[in-house]
Amino acid sequence: MQQDELPLGVRMLVAGTSACIADFATFPLDTAKVRLQCQGEAKALTAGTTGVVQQIAPKLKYRGMAGTILTIAREEGVRCLYNGLAAGLQRQMCFASVRIGYYDTVKAFYTSQAKNPAKGSVVDILVRCAAGITTGCMAVLVAQPTDVVKVRFQAQLKGEAQRYNGTFHAYRVIGKTEGIVNGLYKGMLPNAARNAIVNVGEIVVYDAVKDFILTKKLMTDNVPCHFTAAVLAGFAATVIASPVDVIKTRYMNAPLGKYRGAIDCAIKTAMKEGPKAFYKGFIPSFTRLVSWNICMWITYEQMKRLAVKAYNNHK
Repeated sequence: MQQDELPLGVRMLVAGTSACIADFATFPLDTAKVRLQCQGEAKALTAGTTGVVQQIAPKLKYRGMAGTILTIAREEGVRCLYNGLAAGLQRQMCFASVRIGYYDTVKAFYTSQAKNPAKGSVVDILVRCAAGITTGCMAVLVAQPTDVVKVRFQAQLKGEAQRYNGTFHAYRVIGKTEGIVNGLYKGMLPNAARNAIVNVGEIVVYDAVKDFILTKKLMTDNVPCHFTAAVLAGFAATVIASPVDVIKTRYMNAPLGKYRGAIDCAIKTAMKEGPKAFYKGFIPSFTRLVSWNICMWITYEQMKRLAVKAYNNHK
């Protein structure tokens, strides 16, 4: 049995487990990214000498990835770097199992529909992109509530009134007070857009780079090859997905009624903070995505090999 012959259920389980391992390893970077992306939303009101009330930007609490992580650890404790971890792992098990585990199946279907185009051709790249977009959007339908809860926990500061007692309590409270559509599935459209883009950046770039390396015989199908492809995939995903990621994070974390929708959130962010706001948290986002991709893809490739070995030994 070859890796691409593994049953779909096994591939989905391996993908979800690999993503959970990567998420645990890189979660503090994700928390730092969320704090930096949410920073700057609030505007303080002040009355000047003329008596005119004006909006002023609050003093920035977090500066840079390392500074953000150190500030959170110093002021709130190391455990707060892992706020929302339970929801994050639930998200990855639901999300990655679909967007990564199901990718090869969808790609094979689209490839057959496109009459098996040559590898590296324009049609082949479009087929891979279509498969990535499809599984990315499908995954959001399954995992959206877990993403909302994860973001809420990560954005919550220590000392603030605790909105939720735990992950499952958060699901109940959000569903009851905000509803399914406006609560648990809040921000689904920007999240679907982000994950379609991230899927193209991560899975498609990884898939294409790995194929190129192996076709040109630059490396063998082993860890150095997987590492190289993962770094390029993480970089591509960060560059193209950061603006959508910022809006997704802010919109999901916003109290009910603050924004009329994701587009309204984007417009207000641009008007108040300028275009640079869409790349807030870029360095931690880049560091986190590259680190996450390295951990995930190397683990995924090795776990697939172990699964194939187990199947062959069982036979």
